[in-house]
Amino acid sequence: MLFHIFQQHIDKALDDLVADGDLPAGLDRKNVTLEPPRDPSHGDLSTNAAMVLSKAAGEKPRDLAEKIVGRLGALDDVKTAEMAGPGFINLRVSDAVLIAELKEIEALGADYGRSNKGQGVTVNVEYVSANPTGPMHMGHCRGAVVGDALADLLEFIGHKVIREYYVNDAGAQVDLLAQSTYLRYMEVLGHKGDFTTEQFPWLESQFKKWEDRENRLYPGDYLVPIANEIADEFGNTFADKPIEAWLQIFRKRSVAGMMDMIRADLALLGIEHDVFSSEAELHEAGKADVAEAELRARDLVYDGVLEKPKGKTIDDWEPVELPLFRSTQFGDDQDRPIKKSNGRWTYFGGDLAYHFQKAQQADELIDIWGADHSGTVKRIKAAVAALTEGKTKFDVKLIQMVRLLRDGEPEKMSKRSGNFVTIADMVEEVGKDAVRFTMLTRKADAQMDFDFAKVTEASRDNPVFYVQYAHARIQSTLRKAAEEENVLPSADHLDKLGAEELDLVKQAAQFPRIVESAAMSREPHRIAFYLNDLAAAFHAFWNMGNDRPEMRIIMVNDPAMTSARLFLAKYLGQVIKNGLALMGVSAADKM
Repeated sequence: MLFHIFQQHIDKALDDLVADGDLPAGLDRKNVTLEPPRDPSHGDLSTNAAMVLSKAAGEKPRDLAEKIVGRLGALDDVKTAEMAGPGFINLRVSDAVLIAELKEIEALGADYGRSNKGQGVTVNVEYVSANPTGPMHMGHCRGAVVGDALADLLEFIGHKVIREYYVNDAGAQVDLLAQSTYLRYMEVLGHKGDFTTEQFPWLESQFKKWEDRENRLYPGDYLVPIANEIADEFGNTFADKPIEAWLQIFRKRSVAGMMDMIRADLALLGIEHDVFSSEAELHEAGKADVAEAELRARDLVYDGVLEKPKGKTIDDWEPVELPLFRSTQFGDDQDRPIKKSNGRWTYFGGDLAYHFQKAQQADELIDIWGADHSGTVKRIKAAVAALTEGKTKFDVKLIQMVRLLRDGEPEKMSKRSGNFVTIADMVEEVGKDAVRFTMLTRKADAQMDFDFAKVTEASRDNPVFYVQYAHARIQSTLRKAAEEENVLPSADHLDKLGAEELDLVKQAAQFPRIVESAAMSREPHRIAFYLNDLAAAFHAFWNMGNDRPEMRIIMVNDPAMTSARLFLAKYLGQVIKNGLALMGVSAADKM
């Protein structure tokens, strides 16, 4: 692949300079880059090798650049090599290299852009991990898509990837879910009307004010099927029984039912996880105790008292001794409790144990979190650093909210839940491809708008349409040439391709570099940006034929040129298809 070939050319040129005594041996080359110049008129590729290495080499950047230019300029693959500015080197590649790259796309097909950059390193990507208390809604969608696309990217560059979902099934919200299911169960058994504290005394203990019940319980109709299953199996066994008689079984059945629903909702987006880890099972297995013991052995957990909250007046506040993690040693602003005063684990304590468990199975950890969890990042990074003694790389990608609009106005209601838009609603209305592509059209940490009207319109302003249309237009052209002109794509006449066509090859040849950079930077949106640019370049080439008949892809009186341009178009389509596949989006053949 072109960029890899020229990286090797640069390394060879530097090695030769070392061998000839013109460059010191052992220089650190990790910051040497090769990329397209910002201004295409400057060339096809640009390297900062002379700028990066000159100081350590004891030379002026331009003097070193002149030596490197001499080496690169002598290569058959290089049309021109020029020094620019303070010491940059700009290269123009030969036509033969570009034609060879086009044939490489043909040879590799769906594997074009794949690499072994990851060297088999195992990466655990945890994403979605929504509380199992209802159907997947829009608040979960962006993180789900970003996490899934990132997992695909990492796998494509040679990592072994574990896709994980952490089921938060140990907290008070699951008790509320079970209680909500119980009320639906009583309805199934024939109970009608309002639920009162006289009938269900346990309800009163759950709320400071009885009126809060509507805000705390889960009213969605999605609990009715679970209640029906329980009623079918147990009849009225639990009717009017105290909460202790049914809470645990209703917890388990409710969580299981919700996870079935969540899996089905994620499947609508083409998302499947390899592992579902239960918080409740983690605690039952004593994993949190193991993590605490490990940290105490390293003097990273101690028993201490938190300071009284500053700027607040809390009448009933009393100092309580708690087990505290020394997170200030790792950049946090205060040490954090891992247990509450009642002995239960804090969220942080549970997360600490969970990440310790994940680190036993992976070399790197990546968490995809909502931006509202930003305050937790520093302390959990500190915990992972401590538990793994810095051996496990850990990154957290924060996902900003998405604002739903319909013709510019906020969209709030859902057919399934009554108070939010579900993923099922979105996919049913606009389709999986529009949802996934749109979620990747901006950096994850930037807020975005999702307008139902705009993501389905057939226009240049709709990126998913614009990219899919480029692929569909290519397929339509291939069909027309075969059916009407009896001409098929062929590599036999690629030497007939001119500057305009070869510019498209240059654009396509960037794909492997973009894939690697998107994976290494953990930024899958780069694929969407690249595909939009490639689609724009192809559409521009197509439109050129409207004004200049000699630039049309199908040349009725020139089958050799037609076959060459069809070959070009077909494998531009292959690159578009490969990029869309990494985003989990289909490549349309017709539109």
